[in-house]
Amino acid sequence: MRNSEKEEIVKKKSKIAFKKKSIKVVFIYFFLLFASYFLLPASAHAERIKDIANFYGVRENKLIGYGIVVGLGGTGDRDGAHTLQPFANMLTRMGVSVSPADLRGKTRNIASVIVTARFPAMVRPGSRIDVQVSSIGDAKTLQGGTLLMTPLMGPDGNVYAVAQGPVSIGGFLAGGRGAEIIRNHPNVGTIPNGAIVEREVPVDLNRKDRLDLLLASPDITTAKRVADGINKRLNGMFARPEGPSVVSIVVPDAFKNRVVELMSNIELVEVEVDTSARVVVNERTGTVVIGDNVRINPVAVAHGALTITIKTQFEVFQPLPLAPPPGEVVIIPRIEVLAEEQEAPLMEVSGATIGELIRALNALGVTPKDLVAILQAIKATGALRAELVIM
Repeated sequence: MRNSEKEEIVKKKSKIAFKKKSIKVVFIYFFLLFASYFLLPASAHAERIKDIANFYGVRENKLIGYGIVVGLGGTGDRDGAHTLQPFANMLTRMGVSVSPADLRGKTRNIASVIVTARFPAMVRPGSRIDVQVSSIGDAKTLQGGTLLMTPLMGPDGNVYAVAQGPVSIGGFLAGGRGAEIIRNHPNVGTIPNGAIVEREVPVDLNRKDRLDLLLASPDITTAKRVADGINKRLNGMFARPEGPSVVSIVVPDAFKNRVVELMSNIELVEVEVDTSARVVVNERTGTVVIGDNVRINPVAVAHGALTITIKTQFEVFQPLPLAPPPGEVVIIPRIEVLAEEQEAPLMEVSGATIGELIRALNALGVTPKDLVAILQAIKATGALRAELVIM
């Protein structure tokens, strides 16, 4: 083989090795980039102000009303004053003179209901909102019923919407005397876009000189970060925290009569939300929720289970064959008490992170009920560096 051919082979091999090395370097680079972005734990995450707070005065209201559902196939209310009297009054207003006594025993196709709705902020007359219909009598189901015109009132007693339409229950009730089949909850239904707004709650945002942000979860650190984020977006000192739950904002001159645009800009500001270390315990259900910042100082935990069983057995004693009369049968209860205690290994529990804490507690093999007792005991020793909330 010539020297020139050998040199060409060596050059080709070197080029192939260089390409493999380059590919390997690129692969390692992207792997490290992936690990830094997805695998490394983050100390905090950014949230939009829109998701953690709302502006004072811009909120929904609650509406309520009393109505009657008709068209039920014999599954409505039995005779009751809360159904007969309103229905008779409605017929009288429509020109049909009738008394509640005349309707007794003939109203199984109607049901009295409570109608509720959420009234959004700044909706105008003519807008439609959803309503929920709930039976208040002994009707079996509202299936196939139609809600008659029902005024919906606010807390001030004024009528803000009127509801009417067919009720959708998302289920059914069927069967006879022998058996019944029930799907979902047939005594509560909805009417999508079932109410028309008749009155608005006047709010003129563009004339405001000051805005107040209300944090959903009060926290002083988060309130300070929200104010700093708003000031950075507006390039000035316009926001300041008034406490753990309120951030006040002075409307800049550049946004006079354009407050809605200012509110939109503020809602899109992202801030890092800080949460306090907290452990929430529900003793009734055995539910334990541990926050991200919870830490435990090193402690030794031994938790065993003590089971006490009480059994009662009744023994019957017959009279002897040659016993003088009258012979009686005697029943004597015999009570047996058993106490069983499981072994409780002593284990060190400490957690620099929430993952270490969970692994240490799971190693004990405790149930949720046992975990409640353990956390309460650890809190009593002062080793639990978190607020313990018992529901």
